[in-house]
This record gives sequence, C-alpha cells and structure tokens, in this order.
Amino acid sequence: MNKNKIILSVSFILLVCIMLVLYFGQYRTDHFSKQKNIYAPDFSLKDIQGKTFKLSSQKGNPVVIFFGTTWCPNCRSEIPLYKTLYDKYAQRGLKFIYIDMGEPTERVARFVNQSSFPSLVLLDLDGSVASDYNIVGVPTLFLVDKEGKIISESHQASDLPLDELFSAKK
Repeated sequence: MNKNKIILSVSFILLVCIMLVLYFGQYRTDHFSKQKNIYAPDFSLKDIQGKTFKLSSQKGNPVVIFFGTTWCPNCRSEIPLYKTLYDKYAQRGLKFIYIDMGEPTERVARFVNQSSFPSLVLLDLDGSVASDYNIVGVPTLFLVDKEGKIISESHQASDLPLDELFSAKK
C-alpha cells in the first residue's frame, strides 16, 4: 500500500511539473502582438539561390513576412490564399517574404517549385530570425508597414489587415 501511495504521489508531482513547464514555456513577455509601435527586427538571410537579403532594404514598402516549413500542413493550406494576396497586393507595392525555418536548401527549393510559390523565399537555417520574432509555431505571419513597424501578427493570411493598409489606394 505504501508503494502505491509513493508512486501516485510522484506521478502527481511530475504531472504538475510538466503542466507548469508547458504553461510557462508558452508565455512570451515580449510577444509582438501585445505591443504597439514595435519595429520589426532587421535580419539578413540567404534566399534559395544563395543571394543575401536584408529586411531593412525594404524600408518604404509594406511587407508580409510568412514563417513556415515545408512539412507543416497549415502552412501548405495557407499557400492558395497567400498567392491570392500576392496577386492582389504585390502590384500595389506590398512585398512578400517567406522564411523557411531550419530546412535544407534543396528541400525548400523543391517545395517552392512544386507549389509555384510567388514570393521571395529565405532560409533561416539556424532559427535565429525565428527566435528574434518569437516564433512559437508555424505558420506565423507579420505585416510590417512602410516605416518598418509591425502592424499585425497572425497565424492565417486572412487575418492580416491588408484592406486597412491599402484603403486609401484602390
């Protein structure tokens, strides 16, 4: 009987510890969606052709940044809407950037070719940019204004306030 009580007590303590770790591990005090007038962290990444891209080079243009992976089903399901948004807003000056996290160039290049991805595709091989943006899960999208401030963070392209950003321009 004592052995069962010890096992039950230890199991309960482990369960509580696991729940606390999971709860506090998901909390990000510096989460962008909770703050106003935050500038998007600048970064330099290589695209799938090996050319270096720097976010600050886009100052003066609004930008959609899409963090994803090739294996993510939700990322894949966002692609048709992402393409629609690209078709609607790219000619109006909106820049689109897809950042793949931690996957080899060859795999990402195959994915881009198969899905006819319409935007610039960058490789965050070590996850440092994703870390700077506090990415907890994918897909995660950011809308950055012309000055470089984060306007919106979302997990769906349909939630980005693009119509508000372009309401004056038709």
